Amino acid sequence: MATAVKKKHTQRNSLITSAAAVIMTLIFLIQTPYAAQDATLSNLIVTNTSNDLLVYLNVEGAFREQTVNAIMSGVPASFSFFIKLYQKRSIWFDKAIADIEITNSIKYNNLKKVFIVERSWENGKIRTAQSLQEAQKLMSDVDGLKIIHLNKLEKGKQYQVKAKAQLSKLTLPFYLHYVFFFVSLWDFETDWYTIDFIY
Repeated sequence: MATAVKKKHTQRNSLITSAAAVIMTLIFLIQTPYAAQDATLSNLIVTNTSNDLLVYLNVEGAFREQTVNAIMSGVPASFSFFIKLYQKRSIWFDKAIADIEITNSIKYNNLKKVFIVERSWENGKIRTAQSLQEAQKLMSDVDGLKIIHLNKLEKGKQYQVKAKAQLSKLTLPFYLHYVFFFVSLWDFETDWYTIDFIY
């Protein structure tokens, strides 16, 4: 009797050990790609036309394998970009001048084999891309975004532009809800990036 109990106890410990090993392996497999592919903003540029202050930037490392697979399955995805403009002040808190949020959205049309990209700051203009590479560029780039009219700025004053990007949570269709646990792997939010300039 004691031998049977001991054997049962040993089997249970073995199962627990095996389950723990599987869980640790899954955690390692899940976290390793995620940690190795941090999204970043790059090429943050502030310039102007004769009338407006413009911002250019792009996000890198946003299209992880899980994100691409989801998009290719027809799941829509959105990148949000947050751009803030401040007037720098040495004594008081910096003065907020502009606070802008824009969105780039993508959806793959499996019947037509094209990517449909909409960028909110282009007045609802719909763009189509034949290749994933072209679609990624449209999603990742913000080029010539109008921040503010120059007559709202003061000559000789110091200003700062802050920007960051975020991948909105993917809205899965019902038949993909069973992978909801993995949705967090598709989310990213970059750090804030800043650039100072004197107008």
